[in-house]
Amino acid sequence: MIVRDNLAAQAAGDQLSKGAHMMQIPFTKTVRSAILLGALAASAVQAAPASREVETLVQRFTAAQSGFDPATLKSLTADNYIEISPLGEIDPREKMLSFYVKKDDKPRPAIGVDELSTRVLGDSAVTIARVSYSMMAGGQSRTFSLRSVFVAAKQGNEWKLVSVQYTPIRQAATANP
Repeated sequence: MIVRDNLAAQAAGDQLSKGAHMMQIPFTKTVRSAILLGALAASAVQAAPASREVETLVQRFTAAQSGFDPATLKSLTADNYIEISPLGEIDPREKMLSFYVKKDDKPRPAIGVDELSTRVLGDSAVTIARVSYSMMAGGQSRTFSLRSVFVAAKQGNEWKLVSVQYTPIRQAATANP
């Protein structure tokens, strides 16, 4: 458009119009840059509360897992929820929920979540976190961690988890003395 305007000004022989138009180019670029930066800043401001909402969702989800609370897990997940277990198995929502039905009074593992990093992409968000488990097994305390990817989608006014993938974190090898 600028090239066409410049050619029209040259063809008309109107040097004043050409000079005035050329003076507007830096102003136009500056205005466009300011608008773009303003939009990015507004997006970042909007993403911050959404990031916190999604991270709270992830924390509530892991707390419900630790408490073997399938009703809360159901309320926090979308109908089409699917997860990939640490063994690589694909578990639809109903299979995941059935795992968290308390069948006995055995102690449950303590589950913690930290190292959360969330990216909001419109009405979707991805959170990468470390999920750590502590439990007693064979009379000994056992702790292990998984790197987890939580995918959430905005449904109406609330965020729901649509997918989780768990990948075991290898423990650092200890040096032989």
